[in-house]
Amino acid sequence: MTLSKIGRILMALVASAALGLGMTACGGGTIGYMWVLGTQYNQITAFKIDDYTGNLTQSPHSPFSSGGTNPQSIVLKAGGRFVYVINTGVAATVSTATGSAGLPTTSTQGNISEFSVGGDGVLTFQQNFSSQGTTPVWAVIDSTGSFLYVMDKYSPAYCGAASCTVTPTNSPNFCTIAGCTSAGLTIPSDLNGSITAFSIAADTGRLTLVTNLQQKVGSVIATAPNYNQQLTYFEVGAAPTMVKISSAGCMYALSQTSLYPLSVNSSTGQLTVPTTGTITLSGAANLSSINTTGSYVYVTDSTNNTIYPLTSNSTACSLSTVSPGIVSNLALTSHPVQSITSSNGKFLYVVNQSSTANPLTPANSTISAFTIDSNGALAPLADSANPYAIGAGPVCVATDPTNQYLYTSNNTDSTVTGKIANANTGILSDLSRGSVFPTTGKPSCMVISGNI
Repeated sequence: MTLSKIGRILMALVASAALGLGMTACGGGTIGYMWVLGTQYNQITAFKIDDYTGNLTQSPHSPFSSGGTNPQSIVLKAGGRFVYVINTGVAATVSTATGSAGLPTTSTQGNISEFSVGGDGVLTFQQNFSSQGTTPVWAVIDSTGSFLYVMDKYSPAYCGAASCTVTPTNSPNFCTIAGCTSAGLTIPSDLNGSITAFSIAADTGRLTLVTNLQQKVGSVIATAPNYNQQLTYFEVGAAPTMVKISSAGCMYALSQTSLYPLSVNSSTGQLTVPTTGTITLSGAANLSSINTTGSYVYVTDSTNNTIYPLTSNSTACSLSTVSPGIVSNLALTSHPVQSITSSNGKFLYVVNQSSTANPLTPANSTISAFTIDSNGALAPLADSANPYAIGAGPVCVATDPTNQYLYTSNNTDSTVTGKIANANTGILSDLSRGSVFPTTGKPSCMVISGNI
């Protein structure tokens, strides 16, 4: 039987429409884009996400240069038009200090690279920016998309010595003075990291420094230059690794055993230190990640293989433990490094780099799934397949814009693993057409945007 002329025309129109929407006979069109950082070649691998299968297809011209060295963190401005990559840089082969104390040197400085997003998820480099401290390690954008916060391991005031004695007439950067005269005053060490705040231009995505309303105090050495002036950064605790903002408007900078809270002004981008002060988590050995969802905060401890379920107080940004307290990770898991909450707030997924069967190698990396009750408490998800196998050495986790799929970036085997996430049961299952996708090399973190 032959098709009528009208039938042939209708089929051609349908095929043309499908191509226009990016659809094929085997897929449901592109629902979003994924960008995966890689440290092997300082690259960004871009993928298109298929609606029907969750499969990943590399975008044209991918991979792209990260704009710097050692990319570790990537964030997306609300609306999906601009992406920012945090390139940590590389420490010097032999770490030395300036003078008798001070900041470790680096052989390659870190930076912030801005990219605009085009069709098919193609990235176009725009400009590099610098944070105020040294060795940027993480970034976060506030819920309004107006401000970018970049966290540095070392603040501009960092001083690696126990103390440093100086004379009032010397340079204001006291801890970089070689020798330090014994007749002068003693300045205590400052081992803190810092956060640089930027406002984001809505039209171009360009960054502008937000200065701190706090000032350098002149009480120690009143005649020293640069005192009684606004700071260009916000100090946090020592050796910070990650920072997140809760819906209560509280920022939490994570370090090895504690969190440093800051209150976020959504109108000005200003950060202020609440009366709570540093929050130390009892029994913590090596805090590895922080995840905020609503008023709840979930922190993982990679050494103890535990999870802290916490509630954020918006008034003082304090944290209180959700009853019944610290939760043990699932059996046969170890070294949790990241977590993410489902969009409906019912499930928590914890990414584990290894297992107790072979803790020294990431050959048995997994995702642990937990249910979240109305009070924020966790319980293991009842599924015989839980924890779920993924690629080796996961670093980051993200969900697609429709919350159908969950993905991990896996550093050891240079892959991305995809899973179907059941919104009603929380159960994870393999994608229908294969769940493993190769990246360019040694992925670190990732971010996902909706179709723009």
